[in-house]
Amino acid sequence: MPRPPEPADATQLSLFDDGAPAASAAPVTPATPTLAPPAPAAPRPVLPAAEFRHPQADREIRLQQHVVAYALQRVRRRSIGFVVGPEGLAVKAPRWVGLADIEAALHEKAAWILRKLREQRERAARLQSARVEWRDGAGFPFLGETVIVVLDPRATGAILNTAADALPGVPRLTLHVGLPQSAAAEQVRDTVQSWLQRQARRVFEERVRHFAERLAVRCTRLSLSSAQTRWGSASADGSVRLNWRLIHFALPTIDYVVAHELAHLREMNHSPRFWDVVRSVLPDYERHRGTLKDDVLPAFD
Repeated sequence: MPRPPEPADATQLSLFDDGAPAASAAPVTPATPTLAPPAPAAPRPVLPAAEFRHPQADREIRLQQHVVAYALQRVRRRSIGFVVGPEGLAVKAPRWVGLADIEAALHEKAAWILRKLREQRERAARLQSARVEWRDGAGFPFLGETVIVVLDPRATGAILNTAADALPGVPRLTLHVGLPQSAAAEQVRDTVQSWLQRQARRVFEERVRHFAERLAVRCTRLSLSSAQTRWGSASADGSVRLNWRLIHFALPTIDYVVAHELAHLREMNHSPRFWDVVRSVLPDYERHRGTLKDDVLPAFD
């Protein structure tokens, strides 16, 4: 199962999107005019002018009042291609295509390019806001709730405490970490990560047992993964791998991934039969599937 989360390039980001459209270098032929006057186009929302600049940009163009500086690479290919990644817009074009044709193609696909550039900028902002300062009082998600780190040298290892009398809107979970207040950020991060991985193993094993019984399949081996592009995988021999970072999500989302991978032990494909198997245990799986691509997880680098 593909994983969106913290993409390093445009390919990972497109796991939940259609691929970048390839633009033809040939000029666009106008549509044949009709006798009836065209219907008035719906007014487009006017967005503030923005500037998008690739760090290796060597060309610049104005698309719908927005300045887009892009990196142009001449390659051996038959058409013009666009890649919108975290750094911005990169254009790959055949050596024989002129700049006028490249700019015409950019104008033709301007709406798509600007939408992807805005999505990348918004995602970068979310990733930045998700960065954790690993110290006393830091917060991180666990099973869909916020956990507050408490550096407590009296604690052994890491102990999760629940405040039953927590006020509404105030995190009720605290993780008491057996480290002094002077502990380095890397020590705090590594201790929290180890605790999360232990919890992931415990929760995943219980959910795999639950859904394997309901689906009448046998998981021969469960292992944790740290993959950058996948939430989970399953093999025909019954082995299942689940990304330990799933432990950040609420249980219904974890259940979707577990059911998804176990369903592959009956249908090694994504055919309608496969989705019927998933639906047999999770009728509303589509709702939880969306969480995986929308949420941004805390950084552990």
